[in-house]
Amino acid sequence: MLVIVAPGQGAQTPGFLTPWLEDPVFAARFDWLATVAGIDLAHYGTEADAETIRDTKIAQPLLVATGLVAALDLFPHPADAFSRIGAVAGHSVGELTAAAGARAITAEQAMVLVRERGNAMADAAAVTATGMTAVLGGDREEVLASVERHGLTAANDNGPGQVVAAGTMEQLAAFAEDPPAKARLMPLSVAGAFHTTHMGPAVDRLASLARSVSTHDPRTPVISNRDGQVVHDGREVLRRIVGQIANPVRWDLCMETMSDLGVTGILEMPPAGTLTGIAKRALKGVETFALKTPDQLDAAREFCDKHGEASMIETTPTWRMIVSPAKGTFHLSSEAVERDVLVPGVVIGAVASLRDRTEITAPHGGSVVEWLVEDGDLVSPGQPLLRLHPEGSS
Repeated sequence: MLVIVAPGQGAQTPGFLTPWLEDPVFAARFDWLATVAGIDLAHYGTEADAETIRDTKIAQPLLVATGLVAALDLFPHPADAFSRIGAVAGHSVGELTAAAGARAITAEQAMVLVRERGNAMADAAAVTATGMTAVLGGDREEVLASVERHGLTAANDNGPGQVVAAGTMEQLAAFAEDPPAKARLMPLSVAGAFHTTHMGPAVDRLASLARSVSTHDPRTPVISNRDGQVVHDGREVLRRIVGQIANPVRWDLCMETMSDLGVTGILEMPPAGTLTGIAKRALKGVETFALKTPDQLDAAREFCDKHGEASMIETTPTWRMIVSPAKGTFHLSSEAVERDVLVPGVVIGAVASLRDRTEITAPHGGSVVEWLVEDGDLVSPGQPLLRLHPEGSS
């Protein structure tokens, strides 16, 4: 099982784009997305210094455009990707890269959204002096308790030994004076307390724009930062990406879902290294590939061939597929099983795990074609549960 991941802000380094732009096809495609964003991204990816590309307004569009164009280099025939990729996920702004790669939104929509996301987050960060600090090591429960005691938010939970605390500079200073036992603190070079309530105004701005964005159900399972669940409704994918701006990134739960899926290989899109580094510590035995430069593309394709297998999602457009969001036991809704036609939003059942119980709805409704599971069956993330045929308007 192959999972492709897209990094978030902080992965960028000065000049990382230079070797990629030596390819005229890559350069032309990149110029198109930069034009959509209205930013000279080629300049920032090749000539700008670290402080300049730290700017949220620049870093976020730069990362998304790079990941999307590099994906076309990796899979010159995009349809081939769907027979190899088991799931996709993005860390923070990388979720926009993942959503476009899975065809939930277009690349152009992703670029407009990431431009406005970067602008809105930068504006929100300017209201109050805030920041983020990585907490490395220490006992997990003690670290989380200390973060909460200082009024901070665990804005990124990246698994064992790496939590990112975020809040005001005063709160972070007090935290530094009284750190968790056996933990090392590392202030991060970011513009504000991302994925906290301080980003609320940015959520409002993106939510307003997102209402006008057309979406499609993704062609590949998308693992959500919110809770690690697999999301198969395009509108819900976008809704979660918007809300995530002011909510913690639960990358630990994303990796848990990858493990539940049976991942054997994780490939990180450029500028790569951060997420594969986390995976090496948290997912022992899983092979990783950090795609940093174009001279690695042949090796990356071999890696995809080695680990790739088609996802369980049926891609035939005439069917609507309802899939399981998580691993657990499926409990069928008596209301749904008694009907041949389901109305939009009806609950078809729930998946119960040791952690929680998640209700599953049929967001679009339709005629029941085939139940693919029975009450009490064990299911995995992204496993198809029900096929529906869309109902025409009366």
